[in-house]
Amino acid sequence: MNVEWKSEWKPLFWIIALFLAAFYLPVGSSRFDNAVLEAFQLVKWYAREHVLLCLVPAFFIAGGIGVFVRQEAVMKYLGPAANKLVAYGVGSVSGSILAVCSCTVLPLFSGIYRMGAGLGPAIAFLYSGPAINVLAIILTARVLGMELGIARAVGAVLFSIVIGAIMHFIYRKEELEKVNAAMKLPKTATKRPLWKDVLYFASMIAILVFANWGKPVETQGFWYFMFANKWTITAVFAALFAAVLVLWYKMAWWKMFLAALPVVALGLVFPHEPIISFAAGAIGLSVITSTDRGEGGEWFASTWDFAKQILPLLLFGVLLAGFFLGRPGVEGIIPSEWVATLVGGNSLQANFFSALVGAFMYFATLTEVPIVQGLIGSGMGKGPALALLLAGPALSLPNMLVIRSYIGTRKTIVFCSLVVAMATISGMIFGTFS
Repeated sequence: MNVEWKSEWKPLFWIIALFLAAFYLPVGSSRFDNAVLEAFQLVKWYAREHVLLCLVPAFFIAGGIGVFVRQEAVMKYLGPAANKLVAYGVGSVSGSILAVCSCTVLPLFSGIYRMGAGLGPAIAFLYSGPAINVLAIILTARVLGMELGIARAVGAVLFSIVIGAIMHFIYRKEELEKVNAAMKLPKTATKRPLWKDVLYFASMIAILVFANWGKPVETQGFWYFMFANKWTITAVFAALFAAVLVLWYKMAWWKMFLAALPVVALGLVFPHEPIISFAAGAIGLSVITSTDRGEGGEWFASTWDFAKQILPLLLFGVLLAGFFLGRPGVEGIIPSEWVATLVGGNSLQANFFSALVGAFMYFATLTEVPIVQGLIGSGMGKGPALALLLAGPALSLPNMLVIRSYIGTRKTIVFCSLVVAMATISGMIFGTFS
């Protein structure tokens, strides 16, 4: 049998490359072994701290957007032909009520984008979601100084609008096609008043926000009170959410009652482990919706579509991020000394490197503040600090992998490049005048 070698060069190249990589794999090297361990440690931490409390509620919210939000409503307020002031205003400030990380915002972004939101407003929401939540801004001001806190808040809002507008301009032809297609959509009849849908989504968002309420620096005052009572507040909104589902979304009351029993029982048995009750509630809601033959079944199907598409990419991305950059306070394959050395002063190189590393590293909500605090103590300049705060929370390697699956490779590269470039420029300006 004759072999067509011209068509076999590529497979041969990859076979040789993989063999050489395996042959020279630095197993036994303390740094390599530690990086591998940190990769799995980060995945373990992410699974424990973020999948259940952050991603599961976000998946259900995204699924609800796909089923219960009318497409013409999304097009009216966030579509390519929507009033630009309204569309970008909603997209740029909506993140202030969501204490979410760069990964948790993805199901919400994909939900509104699938429903017809314009690329610009959707990108504005994608950036602003994790970048400008109120807790992060307040913590930044208190720990790193009011000057840096204000610069982060203003920069994040302006970033989301400018980056969204640039993305819309670059891909305006595609957006025009989306407008023309939307004009041909038939109008759908409303099944319930708008205020009922608003209450439905508000209760889910409240559960997401309060279940992930971060611990403040102080041990007294309003913010600590909210933290100390976050699970009580979450339980109140969960009860409201259950009532909404029964009264207006045709969920069987007896199913809801049976699903609530283990949640309450586990809360009494394990009062100091509320995440167990939270998990029971998520399982109960999944069972109720998956066995429903009406809107509930459609809701679960939409939620499951988001979960199976997004979660594997996120976990793979977290694994890579852990290997290269480690966890907060623990090194990966890249030595932290390199990072500390390269982000000193206010040079173009320092700001660009800070923005670039921040864009690839995974930051959980609020963790970027103590990380930047430590880097400043190691000699990081104020400009690079702002660059990291503007690029880091909004992007991460896991985040990029998922964004690519929704908007394509080119748009993802353009979006990420814009974030890094604007973070670099902002850092340079802030470092010069601060």
